Amino acid sequence: MTGETFRIGFLPLVDAALPILAHELGFAAREGVAIELVRDMTWATVRDRLLYGHTDAAHLIAPLAIATALGRDRPAVSLAVPFVLGLNGNAVTFSSALAIEVGLGETLGDPAAVGAALKRVAAARKAAGNPLRFGVVHRYSSHNYMLRYWLAGVGIQPDADVEIVVTSPPFAADALAAGEVDGICVGEPWNSIAVDRGAGHIALATAQIWRRGVEKVLAVRSDVVETRRSAVEALVRALHAAAARFVEPGTAEESADILARREYLDAPREAILRAITDRIRLVPGGAPVHYPDFMFQYREAANFPWRSQAAWLYSQLVRWDHLAFSPADAATASAVFRPDIYRAALAGSGAPLPGASSKLEGGLAEPIGAGSTQGRLMLGSDRFFDHRAFDPDDIPGYLSELP
Repeated sequence: MTGETFRIGFLPLVDAALPILAHELGFAAREGVAIELVRDMTWATVRDRLLYGHTDAAHLIAPLAIATALGRDRPAVSLAVPFVLGLNGNAVTFSSALAIEVGLGETLGDPAAVGAALKRVAAARKAAGNPLRFGVVHRYSSHNYMLRYWLAGVGIQPDADVEIVVTSPPFAADALAAGEVDGICVGEPWNSIAVDRGAGHIALATAQIWRRGVEKVLAVRSDVVETRRSAVEALVRALHAAAARFVEPGTAEESADILARREYLDAPREAILRAITDRIRLVPGGAPVHYPDFMFQYREAANFPWRSQAAWLYSQLVRWDHLAFSPADAATASAVFRPDIYRAALAGSGAPLPGASSKLEGGLAEPIGAGSTQGRLMLGSDRFFDHRAFDPDDIPGYLSELP
């Protein structure tokens, strides 16, 4: 029992569930740690609280942890990610007007087909001097990288053919309703809220762009890891237990009730419940569509911090910040993810522990057994929509082949 407290910053999103549930359902207390949750409205504030010691850990967008360690936009600070809080869980939502122009139906579209239709609209809008504008939650967010990866892959050049701006998740639906943006890429429940308000139509789940895309992570300053290692490991165990509970049949209603509270998401319970149960209402008043693994937790060691996922995020940072590839920066980026802490925390627990720390990303079309040092590990499809695969040992080669 460590008897230590972690102040954890978070944004009001469904994928903040694990630290909230670890606190509310007693998993943290069982591990001898206390959690105090600090709610914010922008990712920049969550990061700054963490860097200046106002919080001890954060629910954070994974690319921002890497950008912070690399000193993008600010002096570098070494961060550690010992636990992934979830995979996928975001969507691309078009304004009602754009949805009509693109011809969206009442089912999730194929990314290539939706992209082809969007390309025609984007070209017309650009020619008219009024380019399409999309909102993402931060420059260094998986939302930004997923959106750009998809747009570029269907022949729409970000920053040239369309504009991409930053809007905070809790205000994304408002920005769409006000006509400030034509589309948003944001986490739940804010896509669903835009739909329920009649402001938008969900075009794609980001799981359609990258089937097992890394999303939010637990970020901790590296100096805190060094001085509080046993407490950090206890926190990882508490979050892992919360993740197991989160996916148990029959627990979704309880989780939605907790997350909907004013101090957490302060959002409609039904929209939260739909996200937790992989149901998405695409159009105002429509019946929710079931999309398996819309938000992915716990199974297949989903919370394991694969260094290859960090390397993919670094590749996108290089791509969209127009940087030269740096072996030193690639090593720094990959080292932000700390599978060693995850393994140490869960050793002896029976949880599946991958034997490797890195893998080919996007290479699995079907489930396959994977090597583990503990437990039995199966990995499901992790395909990118364009069927490319990412080899973390050849980032320059990968970048050279991208559109």
